Amino acid sequence: MDPVITTERMTLWQPHRRDHAGFVALMASEAVRQHLGNPATGKSEEFSRLLRGAGSWSLYGYGLFVCRLHGEDDVIGIAGVFHSWRGFAQGLDDVPEAGWIIAERYWGQGLAREAMRASLKWFDAVHGRQRISCMIDEGNAASLRLADRLGFARYGTYEDEGRETLVLLERV
Repeated sequence: MDPVITTERMTLWQPHRRDHAGFVALMASEAVRQHLGNPATGKSEEFSRLLRGAGSWSLYGYGLFVCRLHGEDDVIGIAGVFHSWRGFAQGLDDVPEAGWIIAERYWGQGLAREAMRASLKWFDAVHGRQRISCMIDEGNAASLRLADRLGFARYGTYEDEGRETLVLLERV
């Protein structure tokens, strides 16, 4: 049975094909993409994101959860632990990685923290506490504060051509 997590304000579940339009809407905002290093996206790119998310669940038994407010159908974010392979080593290849993206209109309400706390609790209970990586643009102060609150510690940086320095973090 697919895991479903209920938090105080949200329901989180595995990506489903019906979520494609929600992914497109979530990523349409330039402000949302600002620290993701992503150019404008569209249906094709967000279909690939949806498939990557579903693939992590299928191959590893964990992945990003799709976040919705209770009783609403709009995708307001994605959050959780997924399996990554970033291709630049430094502790980010073939490992569980934490990540979160919340729709701009919900920023500052603590929803990313709520979703990530629930996701990490679920991950630890099902897969055992283990190292989880995370990478955040150096200029993304809000996500860096959240990562700190979630127990992630900085262990390095990565210079990615054409974007801000990435801060590499881990929770061990």
